[in-house]
Amino acid sequence: MAVGKSDSVMLLIFLRLAGFLWTLGGDGYQRGRVSPNSNACPENDGETMQFETGVSFALPEDAERAVLVGRVFRPEVDGPSVVAVRGAEVVDVSYAAPTMRDLCEGEAPAQMARESTGESLGALADILANTPTERRNPGKPFLLAPVDLQAVKAAGVTFAISMLERVIEEQARGAPERAAAIRAEIGTIIGDDLARLKPGSDEAMALKALLVGKGLWSQYLEVGIGPDAEIFTKAQPMAAVGHLAEIGVLKASTWNNPEPEIVLVVASSGEAVGATLGNDVNLRDIEGRSALLLGKAKDNNASAALGPFVRLFDDGFGLDDVRAAQVGLIVAGEDGYKLEGSSPMNRISRDPADLVAAMIGENHQYPDGAVLYLGTMFAPVDDRDAVGQGFTHKPGDIVTVASPRLGRLSNRVVYANEASPWTYGAGALMRNLARRGLI
Repeated sequence: MAVGKSDSVMLLIFLRLAGFLWTLGGDGYQRGRVSPNSNACPENDGETMQFETGVSFALPEDAERAVLVGRVFRPEVDGPSVVAVRGAEVVDVSYAAPTMRDLCEGEAPAQMARESTGESLGALADILANTPTERRNPGKPFLLAPVDLQAVKAAGVTFAISMLERVIEEQARGAPERAAAIRAEIGTIIGDDLARLKPGSDEAMALKALLVGKGLWSQYLEVGIGPDAEIFTKAQPMAAVGHLAEIGVLKASTWNNPEPEIVLVVASSGEAVGATLGNDVNLRDIEGRSALLLGKAKDNNASAALGPFVRLFDDGFGLDDVRAAQVGLIVAGEDGYKLEGSSPMNRISRDPADLVAAMIGENHQYPDGAVLYLGTMFAPVDDRDAVGQGFTHKPGDIVTVASPRLGRLSNRVVYANEASPWTYGAGALMRNLARRGLI
């Protein structure tokens, strides 16, 4: 097939992406055995690493100006309460908002959280210290994921580098030993202009037509630069785990990774009312075998982490701050392995507001609202152990997702069947709230 001048230009766009992406180490993530800052790493006592449970570790750097809300399990009432962080104290605001859904559906959620009175549950430091399961006193309060009845949704392939890694997974058919060779091959034909290509634009559609004609198209390129965003269900309402909890990967998976993300909290009206941090745990080998296995790769016991708190939008923090955020990640293994990475949100291919509009609108309603993982550009590629096997989790890894104005979310990796089973759903919540006279 003859290639004209316009075709050559489009090919050049596609040809230059990998030269940028594969040298991203200095800008996107640092690979291998790096040494993150001591205040961001768990302690290793030679056996099981201990969580960092400090208040300053969990909270945003401007916590004194932030409206922070979450959920705490109260053993004395055998159920959860919606709470607001007030300085060093945690206040139960359940009489104003029995569920986080109710708070986020209010006319002014930040004002409600700031002004509602309620019972003090004690010091935040004590609640955080009591949250890890291995040291928990079951008779005292502990932290939960900060959402309840909202749908838990996620946007996929929203950064160019993660899009390319999905293409590699697809080509490798879930075999990590094939990924390096495929990555090198793709790396000879892609350049950084694709990262600036607006999905669904005339230019993107022209590039799509050219690639289809050359047999280079992929379903991941379709959602990466095509007109429609990928929005999928990450977990059921009430199934997410919170800060200092275990996160689960399938024992059958030998190629998996964390996905550090900002997560928007969206009311049923479609308005984003706050944000939190999330880890969209991903099993690369399973999804790579077939995109139809996305549910098995993404939705497992304890595979969705959120927290530590929702920061509600107000005059001092909003969607523009999300757009400008930096999302960091640290993986610390019991074997001494450490990996640090970051995702600058200004590299996202689709604006967060556009992703929300793709999730909720006249074609799809969420009467209890939803939370939406916005995606990540973090895709670790260096070998952790054997040459050609890439990065994968090991049980005991502690994964910390961080962003200066949202705090830090820290979780320990275990096999999904060994994590605490999900037993407390929407029915249990409604019965508990009714017994307490809150609904």
